[in-house]
Amino acid sequence: MAAIMLQGTGSDVGKSVLVAGICRALANRGLRVMPFKPQNMSNNAAVTMDGGEIGRAQALQALAARAALHTDMNPVLLKPQADRTSQLVVHGRVRGTLGSGNFREGRRGLLPEVLESFARLTAQCDIVVVEGAGSPAEINLREGDIANMGFARAAGVPVVLVGDIDRGGVIASVVGTRSVIDPQDAAMIHGFIINKFRGDPALFADGYAAIEERSGWRGFGLVPWLGDVVRLPSEDAVVLEKGRRVGGDRLIVACPILPRIANFDDLDPLKMESGVEVAMIPPGTPIPAEAGLIVLPGSKATLADLAAIRAQGWDIDILAHHRRGGAVLGICGGYQMLGRRIADPLGIEGAPGEAAGLGLLDVTTVLGESKMLRQVRGEALGAGFAGYEMHMGRTSGGALPFARFDDGQQDGAVSADGRVMGTYCHGLLGSTALRGALLARLGAASDGGDYAAGVDAALDAVAAALEEHLDMDALIALARRAA
Repeated sequence: MAAIMLQGTGSDVGKSVLVAGICRALANRGLRVMPFKPQNMSNNAAVTMDGGEIGRAQALQALAARAALHTDMNPVLLKPQADRTSQLVVHGRVRGTLGSGNFREGRRGLLPEVLESFARLTAQCDIVVVEGAGSPAEINLREGDIANMGFARAAGVPVVLVGDIDRGGVIASVVGTRSVIDPQDAAMIHGFIINKFRGDPALFADGYAAIEERSGWRGFGLVPWLGDVVRLPSEDAVVLEKGRRVGGDRLIVACPILPRIANFDDLDPLKMESGVEVAMIPPGTPIPAEAGLIVLPGSKATLADLAAIRAQGWDIDILAHHRRGGAVLGICGGYQMLGRRIADPLGIEGAPGEAAGLGLLDVTTVLGESKMLRQVRGEALGAGFAGYEMHMGRTSGGALPFARFDDGQQDGAVSADGRVMGTYCHGLLGSTALRGALLARLGAASDGGDYAAGVDAALDAVAAALEEHLDMDALIALARRAA
């Protein structure tokens, strides 16, 4: 076994990108490498080759490692569907819910299954790169932990701590982590990485040395701000409102930020188009009247997010947009909201109930216990595409289908005027031909760029930067100490 684990001084310090970059750097060196995250919490997920689901970050890391997606890469996935309740996915399959009342006990019992997944991965490759969750300094969550030190100590995996200098206070956050965690946990940490540095590295030389002296840990490198990261899909919804602009002569694609938004990276391929402006609309902000397309994204709690749309007045904006001749695209939960009615009689995503949809598509949806998880290929709008289905519920009605899969099954719906489209297929906008066909319908031209190739090139660029700024040989040697 050879493995190394990156943990952070907090959330959003860049662990996911660093793990992806290290995976690609090691793969470029000819090593067989696989990513692993014991426990993830995210509503952005991907469908694996073995018919399960894992966090999107682990899917990107698997791509970086040039490895096929497998549920062992993320054995425990928590998908928030209410403020205190998350759907529990274990080894790619739904296994009930975890709430504030049973969270500690529920996750503690999952450690053996996490270790089983880790053992299977280590048997298949030269090195496993592990990503922690949140921070080990959250000592209030240490009991029953399987995401950070609870896993690292059980599996005997050495840890490197990641600090984000861009947010400020990085010296205190690294040294402070050492001071608050259990001494046996601290013994698992063998060094640190400082991430997201801007400016002249010489200006931080004294700070870097101070961290080494005060923590007793060695530094593995100072990583600069990586511009290529913007070309990679993000897993955390915290990034959605950053960099929002509306204006100019580009096609505006507006997407409301729903409370339980899921798989919002579906829109990422549109962001690479020079003639398109993707505007993520935060609560309290109307959907801009100048939008040419409104996208209703996936949702982990469809009825609750539909209620949020009405509470924000976005339903009025959407219907007015359609009356003015604008186009609407609903993906997964967004597709369900565009129909005439949604029912959740078993309380799959919250309290049992039902509600009228937006009424733009002649379909109805009933949520059930079974979950559709599969990768698909097909044709829509006269163009081929590839993607994946990940949804609970069945939708039926008399509307025209949006797509036909290669196995002959039909998907989604299109309104009689052709301006409202709904689909269960995630990832289809990554297909160059389909994205071009959609934009042509909206009077815009596509650059014809290959989204997947752009992501792959960005991973190579990140890997090259990490080779330059990290002591990669020392990281590999540390990983091999776990054997």
